[in-house]
Amino acid sequence: MVTDAARAGSARWAVGLLFLANGAAIANVVPRYPDLVDRLGLTRTELGAAVGAYGVGALVLGLVAAPLVHRFGSARVATSAVVAAGVVLAVVGSAGTWAVLAAALLVAGAVDAVADVAENTHGLRVERLLGRSVLNIMHALWSVGAVLGGLLGSAAAAWQVPLAWHLAVAGTLLAGLGIAVSRFLLPGPDRDSVARPVAVERRRGAPHGLARVLPFAVVLGVVAAMAQVAEDATATWSALYLRGDLLAGAGAAGLGFVALQAAQTVGRVLGDPAVTRWGDRAVARAGAVLAGTALAAALLVPDRAGVAGTVLAFAAVGLGIGTIIPSAMRQADALPGLRAGTGLTLVSTVLRILVAALPVGLGVVADAAGERIALAVVPIGALVVVLLAGVLPGRAR
Repeated sequence: MVTDAARAGSARWAVGLLFLANGAAIANVVPRYPDLVDRLGLTRTELGAAVGAYGVGALVLGLVAAPLVHRFGSARVATSAVVAAGVVLAVVGSAGTWAVLAAALLVAGAVDAVADVAENTHGLRVERLLGRSVLNIMHALWSVGAVLGGLLGSAAAAWQVPLAWHLAVAGTLLAGLGIAVSRFLLPGPDRDSVARPVAVERRRGAPHGLARVLPFAVVLGVVAAMAQVAEDATATWSALYLRGDLLAGAGAAGLGFVALQAAQTVGRVLGDPAVTRWGDRAVARAGAVLAGTALAAALLVPDRAGVAGTVLAFAAVGLGIGTIIPSAMRQADALPGLRAGTGLTLVSTVLRILVAALPVGLGVVADAAGERIALAVVPIGALVVVLLAGVLPGRAR
């Protein structure tokens, strides 16, 4: 007879691999943005608008993520979303016009939003069953997937592999992985009454019900969004900045995003013991200071930083923001009086509202003043995290 602990142990790595597959999907595309710009003859604003469609799709379908999880269960929804992400990846690779590219990225964003809520819901269900924090390591596997996807995309760009072939093969592999691990996820429906995770600080007079927790969810969403802003801005503009302003080669241009994801993986692997010892709040603030200071310095003195120094600065950003989104999601799942997945959907929706218009705005800035100025949004976002991190719990007592 399989015990609950054994089942949870298997499910921990199964849902972690779903995180990995989800992280690898869009990461395969990021190093190929310059090739898409060249092939489709896009301006920076048009690329920003196409990438912005990803955020719009995530925002629109993200609103129904919680009902889908409640109706079909987080295991089934998470698996289906990863398979769909693999299919959409192939469509992005074959896009021949801006409209097709934007439509494909819109669907990709919608699928990502559903996968995000379903995977976090299932991961936190595993965490409760195990009785200890494991969400950071699951998010670390997302970062591993992003690193693998980014490296594969960079290699494909360097070897001039046709986009259609590259993304079709990658999409097939990711969809297959999702199907293969689905049998190891926890069976049965998700729990409606969500217990407070072990790492979340208990507060007297904590609000109950949607109306009362909404302001708290909004602030959590803002904090999470600032970490996502750093990641998205790097994903969209780092390769163009390194190739255009710093004259990096096609293969090296994708290393800024890869460095961020690799360092973010390290930050998340170390994240569970770090937040246990010092608390989510202190770790988030320290990480934001590191991220903002490092990239601000590299952008202010690009000639001295060079390609290597700038890639290291992007790595510092990844290390600094590693625990912020998992901390916000854990706190969101602990909001009392809500069905499973509802708190996560609220915070994710706020996050996606804030980042939906960012690519278009940064595209206009990049066209007018260059990618270096557009990337200044990262240190600005880090400052916001420092100011608002009080919404995250301190050291558990």
